[in-house]
Amino acid sequence: MELKQTTRSTLVEQVVSQMESLIESGQWPVGSRIPVEPELVKQLGVSRNTVREGVRALIHAGLLTARQGDGTYVRSSSSLGPALVRRLRRSNAAETLEVRCALEQEAARLAAKRRTPEEVETFRSLLSACDAAAAAHDVEGYIEADLKLHLAIVQATRNSVLIDLYEHMTDALESSIDQTLDLSIIVDGASRSHCQMVDAIAAQDPDLAAEAVRRYIRESLKLLQEDVNKEGSL
Repeated sequence: MELKQTTRSTLVEQVVSQMESLIESGQWPVGSRIPVEPELVKQLGVSRNTVREGVRALIHAGLLTARQGDGTYVRSSSSLGPALVRRLRRSNAAETLEVRCALEQEAARLAAKRRTPEEVETFRSLLSACDAAAAAHDVEGYIEADLKLHLAIVQATRNSVLIDLYEHMTDALESSIDQTLDLSIIVDGASRSHCQMVDAIAAQDPDLAAEAVRRYIRESLKLLQEDVNKEGSL
């Protein structure tokens, strides 16, 4: 195997890789300011231009953000999140709901097999919070509790890739919920489906849990289509 001459781009890639590792490991937590440029130059043993190119690459990837006159801060723990958000912003609510259906069905199946009794208690507590917010017509409260419930179920899968995907989709999911939210129907329809999903997970019935997911996504898609039809008739 022949050695290859080190190139500038290789150095930049190495700088990006090292800084990305610090971010993903939490050594540079989200919201923290990274070391100033002279310190990075000293620690990495490369030129200022190489450091700048590396930082620019991470800003473009969505992991870092530059604040004029204040420094550079960690924006996301993974490049996956910003990339997903950018892509989902180009999709419509129906497409996002279909993606939710795919992810949440498998999450419900796996959670039914792997959940602990303590996690079931958490699901029921969050389900009660959803019902209370819906009864009070508290839209923001419902969205918050609903997302926490689904995230808790996803976390019960013990699948790190699925958890990362879902966590990074949270903003887009919140938007899709908001666009289809009719609290009067939630009380009567989606709440029942959520309750059936949690009961199925508690009973360790993967098929019934997945069917409950399909049911509430179908209800959301129906609401969305009804809104589109109303707007089209105006």
